[in-house]
Amino acid sequence: MAQTTLPDEQAETSPALPPVSSPTPRRTRWPDDIDVIFEKDPAARNIFEVLTYQGLHAILWHRVAHVLYRSGVPVLPRVISQIARVLTGGIEIHPGACIGRRFFIDHGTGVVIGETAEIGDNVMLYHQVTLGATGWWKHRGDGRVKRHPTIQDNVTIGVGASVLGPITIGHDSKIGAMALVLESIPPHSVVVAQPARLHTPEGPTKEMESLSDEYPDYVI
Repeated sequence: MAQTTLPDEQAETSPALPPVSSPTPRRTRWPDDIDVIFEKDPAARNIFEVLTYQGLHAILWHRVAHVLYRSGVPVLPRVISQIARVLTGGIEIHPGACIGRRFFIDHGTGVVIGETAEIGDNVMLYHQVTLGATGWWKHRGDGRVKRHPTIQDNVTIGVGASVLGPITIGHDSKIGAMALVLESIPPHSVVVAQPARLHTPEGPTKEMESLSDEYPDYVI
């Protein structure tokens, strides 16, 4: 289970909390789904490069599939999501997932977002992130019961992290690489996985030197 750093006054697990949006200054004249890439990715130098990003393709396909899904169109939304999965190198977003503005998947590849996931504004995922469910839900009668996470505004989720179940990740939180999160966390939290340990032939196992003090975003 991941280690969690919480504010002192909110050390206990909190229930679902309403997202808190803060205005984000625009960097370019392009729409939000493109402008956010220029904001968050230093490697994005021009619009021609950005238009090749798998994460951008995935969210654009999803916007179309989600509208059809909400309109009750059968089969076609799922077909679109599966086509997008192939074209984006394995970014699988169920058409039922609700995704807010300025959503960015950096690098893409291997991201899975379940049907009842809810994602707020200005959320960023790295590759191989899973927003999934736990257990078997069919026996509950309604296969569309809430079973995936709610990610509030301004959350960053690092490489390979898994957030599972109908839990809430509070706004302005950071989930570190490879973390497994199974419980709701309050806003402004930082969750990190167990760090790697260095094994040397000359001596006992020891912790690797941490870069978190000098580079606060390193673990993400």
